[in-house]
Amino acid sequence: MRFTRTSLFTVFLLLCALSMGSYAQRGARTLPRGLDQLTQEADVILHGSVVSTKVEPHPQLKNLMTVVVSMKVSETLKGTPRKSFVFRQYIWDLRDQADAAQYYKGQELLLCMGPVSDYGLSSPVGLEQGRFRILRNAKGELTAVNGRGNAGLFDKVAERAQSRGMKLPARVNALVSKPQTGPIPLAVLKDAIRSFGGNQ
Repeated sequence: MRFTRTSLFTVFLLLCALSMGSYAQRGARTLPRGLDQLTQEADVILHGSVVSTKVEPHPQLKNLMTVVVSMKVSETLKGTPRKSFVFRQYIWDLRDQADAAQYYKGQELLLCMGPVSDYGLSSPVGLEQGRFRILRNAKGELTAVNGRGNAGLFDKVAERAQSRGMKLPARVNALVSKPQTGPIPLAVLKDAIRSFGGNQ
């Protein structure tokens, strides 16, 4: 069978379209944000564990699927201190409907939550960027990593802090001066958040 240039080009375009779909991000694309920007944009920043999740249509906008997440709060880093926190997040991906947008009972998280909309919806700032899973490393130390593997979390943060005349704690300064990807110590992440405008 012989292929013409037009038919080969058509096949090429079709393959490109299919591959683009397979690499589509779960959820939505968001602009990269540094930790200082996440902190400033967040209304509430908290560390806690998921108590329950429920996927359901929005109470008023029945065509919108949402996940309602209830959390037990162990520490409030920005905003009014509280013992519990409940938020409703819009979900548009069928996979998120199947697994409650990857919020699991017992899961330990640090969340930089954006403001609540007029429809009662809220989500982490920058979506996966403002949602940190808390894990233990081989030494048993608590670490935090967001949905982007902390990539870009400290890009140009040192320059922005310097321009604002901020003096960062030594261990935070060591982290932002040599940005790396992968989990970071939870205690240092909290120190950084407080430095960038969390509860003092």
